[in-house]
Amino acid sequence: TDPVDTTTADIPTGHPRTKQGAESAAANYAVALVSAEIIKPDRRNEIIDGLFVPEKRDELREKFDKAYSSKFLSDLGLDKNGEAAPGSTYISRTTPVGTKIRGYSSGRASLEVWCTGVYGTAGEDSRNPVTSDWFTLTLNLRWMEDDWKVEGFSQAPGPAPVNGDNRVSPADDISKAVEEFGGFTYAR
Repeated sequence: TDPVDTTTADIPTGHPRTKQGAESAAANYAVALVSAEIIKPDRRNEIIDGLFVPEKRDELREKFDKAYSSKFLSDLGLDKNGEAAPGSTYISRTTPVGTKIRGYSSGRASLEVWCTGVYGTAGEDSRNPVTSDWFTLTLNLRWMEDDWKVEGFSQAPGPAPVNGDNRVSPADDISKAVEEFGGFTYAR
């Protein structure tokens, strides 16, 4: 199946009403839900409105606002708008490694998305240097508004492989990589 060619709030949308469509939606939504954009209040609202079923949006707005509080942002070295200090770059990029369907019908799907990612602040004075992570997101989707929408999700650590012997890159290299390398749209 060809990848979707439409977006809402810069997130791929319009996935087909199939198992493959649900898997693609889950992978694309995982990227958005664990991104640098989700911590920015204005973008967070756009992401919530684009991905979630209408009756969950207000509840999730409240949960996300609490999770990404001013104190949390400050601890990351970010301002109240989720922006890094001049000379620094906040990074949170997720890459789905695979998807697994736990349950599927034409109107609902439950999936796991195994992910790796990088997150932290690249900069000379960073208190939270960029590191990597492995985790699994479980997403419960419902078909509505001509796409799969998220009813609920959870995150668990791993499975994580043994760390390699990669040399750690300087913060400038990490910042440049984020600026120069774009993300992907996922589809099976």
